[in-house]
Amino acid sequence: MHMGATLRLLRVDAGLSLRDLARRIGVSSAYLSRVENGLDAPPTQERLSAIARELDVPAALLMDVANKVSPYVTGYLEEVPAAGTLLLDIARRRLTAAQLARVRTFLDAEFPVREARGDEPVPALSSLLSPERVVLQLGCESWEDALDVVAGRLAAACPGVDSARLAAHLRQREEESASAVGNGVATPHGYSAGAAPAAVLVTLAQPLSRDTPDGQPLRLVVALLDGLHGRARLVRLAHVARLAGRGMADWLMDARQPAEVIERLAELEALR
Repeated sequence: MHMGATLRLLRVDAGLSLRDLARRIGVSSAYLSRVENGLDAPPTQERLSAIARELDVPAALLMDVANKVSPYVTGYLEEVPAAGTLLLDIARRRLTAAQLARVRTFLDAEFPVREARGDEPVPALSSLLSPERVVLQLGCESWEDALDVVAGRLAAACPGVDSARLAAHLRQREEESASAVGNGVATPHGYSAGAAPAAVLVTLAQPLSRDTPDGQPLRLVVALLDGLHGRARLVRLAHVARLAGRGMADWLMDARQPAEVIERLAELEALR
């Protein structure tokens, strides 16, 4: 997973320059540029927490994208060492995402969370989809063709939104900051005043070769449209990046029906 690409995507969408964000978290702009371009390792937990504060997104979400262990988890393992043995047992059994979802269902039923855990729930991406906004095995020759398709589906879901203007808007955003977040996933996103949040998910019949942060061709497109700038929008973008890191493309690519895609995505999100 390429944390730097996600960080740049969020920073640009938040309207912060590289220099502004670097100054706010107390690092050099050269260092932050190296992180965004994958030349340096992901920031430490402390710096990720500072970045999350400046972007106004949950720190646990950024740590998940960066494959960092939340301080809440490390603190709990120190307090209850037996929990580490259980995690090791789960790893040895190599439980799949579907099996882990069953474990979570049991935990929620038997041991419901009664106190805040330090990380906030993120609105489900699957709730923004409908079968009409899931396109399976799209055959397209270029990234621009894919953007035209997602713009058309988003415009159809949002009265008053013009498909051609939205497609142009998505292309402009791509020039500002490429939407590929790694693991074969890209998340182009647009803004239309007053529009309700909506998503379109597209699986590609043939991977598209593009300049991606990890060199993997694009296989899955998750396009987002919002009617408001701000925190909720950034959280959704970071959440897509987190799902990409959890293997969302592999999880969804062989689905045969749009409803199956939405169901599988909901299962994947249940693991958060």
